[in-house]
Amino acid sequence: MSRNWVPDILGKPFEQLTLPLEGADGPVATVVRSIPNPLLSFLRPAADIDVLYVHGWSDYFFQTELARFWNHLGARFHALDLRRYGRSLRPDQVPGYVDSLDEYDDDIDAALTAIGHGVDAASRRRLILLGHSTGGLTLTLWAARHPGRASALVLNSPWLELQLGALGRQAIAPIVGMRARFDPLGTHPAVDLGFYTRAQTEVGALPVDGYRSEWRPPQGFPTHPGWLAAIIEGHRRVASGVDVGCPALVLLSARSTPAFSWNDAMAATDSVLVVDDIARSATRIGSLVTIARIDGAIHDVFLSRQEPRVKAYTELERWVAALP
Repeated sequence: MSRNWVPDILGKPFEQLTLPLEGADGPVATVVRSIPNPLLSFLRPAADIDVLYVHGWSDYFFQTELARFWNHLGARFHALDLRRYGRSLRPDQVPGYVDSLDEYDDDIDAALTAIGHGVDAASRRRLILLGHSTGGLTLTLWAARHPGRASALVLNSPWLELQLGALGRQAIAPIVGMRARFDPLGTHPAVDLGFYTRAQTEVGALPVDGYRSEWRPPQGFPTHPGWLAAIIEGHRRVASGVDVGCPALVLLSARSTPAFSWNDAMAATDSVLVVDDIARSATRIGSLVTIARIDGAIHDVFLSRQEPRVKAYTELERWVAALP
């Protein structure tokens, strides 16, 4: 296992670093970085910013345009493939499985230490956490448990509430909790029919260089009761109210489309989450939250068609420029 930065599958300028973690199945996390030329970025507005990106469920980092956006602003960009995902997935591991989102504290702390933002680092650089979908939920809860570590939080369609809504979540929580106790790795019916991957293909987001479908299967990884219980507990915490302790920007599509069967509207809406519920939940994560609804965006707003994608980057750049 390399303890040094080595070339990444995405090609130059991307490099990766493997971070060993504690656990019976030999978990690791992987940090990918893209660092701008310090001489060229010195006078850019984000020259003193480090970004740490965390992906969503059944996902990994491959969004090179997102890294280039931050590098253009002068920021150092880093992405974290969590344990049992993407570059960090090892044979005989259950893809994406954890029984508590708090388990990712070790992954995040190891990554922050590697990029100069460890607990005792006293870095003079600002830290922006950027999370997509489940990664947005994970980083929201992490920031609330670690106030003062991050200067700002950016959430790209964060999974802050179950698709069934608060009442549906409360109704199924006892059943899911019981199954999680007695059969945490049991099977669930497939709920992802592959329409979101089709939507990404329709808008031209896929395929791209460095894309690995085995790390991001079209119908997602199988889900398990222990994992779902962890997600529901995360949603419960958000619904009860948390404080991330820093300014937060939440980027969402303007509309959702239920994924019961293919609909051409899925190429211009969120076919994964109920965005109105997410917008309401976002008001419970802190005292200074900006919500930007992007017309025409899909679930990952930065993988949308060009017009909504440019709009999302414009809103993000304007928001970053206003940070203290």
